[in-house]
Amino acid sequence: MTLTIALAGNPNCGKTTLFNALTGSSQRVGNWPGVTIDRKIGRIKGTDAELVDLPGIYSLSPYSPEEIVSRDFIVHERPDAIINIVDATNLERNMYLTMQIIDMGIPMVLAMNMMDEVEKQGDHIDVNFISESIGIPVIPISAAKKENIDKLVKTIVDVAEKRKCPPDIVYDESVERAVKAAEEALEGKVPEENVRFYAFKLVDGDPLVNEEFPGARDSIKEEIETLEREHDDSADSIIADCRYTRIVEIVHKAITKAPRDERGTLSDRVDRIVTHKIVGIPIFIVIIAIVYFVALYDGPLMTSPGAWATGALNDWFDTCREDIADWCLNNDVSEITTGILTDGIMAGVGAVLGFLPQIAIMFTCLIILEEVGYMARVAFIMDRIFRYFNLSGKSFIPLLVGTGCGVPGVMSSRTIESESDRRITAMTVTFMPCSAKLPIISAIAGAMAGNMWVAVYAYFMGIVLVILSGIVLKKFQKLSGNPAPFIMELPPYHVPKLYGVLKGIADRCWSFVKKAFTIVLLASVIVWFLCHFDFALNYLDSDELMECA
Repeated sequence: MTLTIALAGNPNCGKTTLFNALTGSSQRVGNWPGVTIDRKIGRIKGTDAELVDLPGIYSLSPYSPEEIVSRDFIVHERPDAIINIVDATNLERNMYLTMQIIDMGIPMVLAMNMMDEVEKQGDHIDVNFISESIGIPVIPISAAKKENIDKLVKTIVDVAEKRKCPPDIVYDESVERAVKAAEEALEGKVPEENVRFYAFKLVDGDPLVNEEFPGARDSIKEEIETLEREHDDSADSIIADCRYTRIVEIVHKAITKAPRDERGTLSDRVDRIVTHKIVGIPIFIVIIAIVYFVALYDGPLMTSPGAWATGALNDWFDTCREDIADWCLNNDVSEITTGILTDGIMAGVGAVLGFLPQIAIMFTCLIILEEVGYMARVAFIMDRIFRYFNLSGKSFIPLLVGTGCGVPGVMSSRTIESESDRRITAMTVTFMPCSAKLPIISAIAGAMAGNMWVAVYAYFMGIVLVILSGIVLKKFQKLSGNPAPFIMELPPYHVPKLYGVLKGIADRCWSFVKKAFTIVLLASVIVWFLCHFDFALNYLDSDELMECA
């Protein structure tokens, strides 16, 4: 029997890296039913187990499409086991999801990622203590370096085959009383192994559970009121607090931290400059200008690598075109076939592919900025500007993705909680200069003596159009409302991994090349036919074309 293993974890904890390390190239991508969220499935190398990559989430509360998808999969499809990956450098936040998954009563293993970063900081984590405290196996790993991956695979397969379910985590006595009452109210209505998870959700007022079991929460109203009275807080806050209290107790006993620099980490010191409310935006403008300078500039100062490579490639295409024309002439190839090959295919596809070096260099720069961690800071910086125009800084992430391609940019807008902000962002992403627009931008820049400021202007003009469109769209009643609060984790700066950068460049460039050999190729041939045939489908030779002109 094929085992189904779910991979769950917070965003930016190395989940995708671990998924790739576990499955290699044996993966397929689809969509979760009813939502435009990627569903990645792969086979764990060396086993018959199927690995399902759940969307990156912080909790199992129904506040975003990703959280609902993950929760529905775990509750309704019940995988044989779960790998819960956590960032070892930030256990307190990551383990909140762990505590919620444990309540589901499904066999699981905690994969403690980035242990190499912990060692680099001089810290020590007592993995065995954490394992004993929460009752599940804990495997320290480094997904990026593929350390301890074999042990993780062996452990998760063993746990899944033996159905080793985690024990219940016992919380505050008053919380347990309310949860016990909720379990009794749900008895016979949910599977026994899920009853504790549903009980917690019933107590904290989860809207989906209330909708699924109408009247169940009213039956334990007295217990909930007693709980809230004892703690002088709402039930959902009380449960969250007791979970975090338990996590803090475990983590503080398990971690021995090395002395820290009073000035903060290097990331903290850099952030004081690049996220500064005054100099942050000028720094961003300078960085984007440098990116376009390296990729596009061709002027009196110098010829940029991108402009030089594009010129060389265009010259090569021109030479190939002339050689094909000469070969056709010497071998008595028909004028129509010669025209299609030289003026149709080579002229059209060559004109677009000629910009590939500039696009590749620009993608290289942007991917490096993403891998380093700077682009996350840009979203934080832009929130200050966007908020003046009733937009959230979260809108900048889809806009950033849209500079590579508009389609994934639109799809990434789903992470915005506010429905009005999500719709506005999806509508305005297409204003950003993506790879399809770059050849046009490059051509205009070339016509203006390689002025790279044309490209910079196009980039920021896209942002201006987004802001102006946001102002206009917010006037419509269905799209009105205040922007969603912007809370975002800023990952520490790190040296980009060569493989990750090269793979990102290859994927984006290949997407551009595919368009050149499909859409552009077809369009070039169609345009050539329209130019060289009249309405009676008679071929027009060069002299007749000159007369028409």
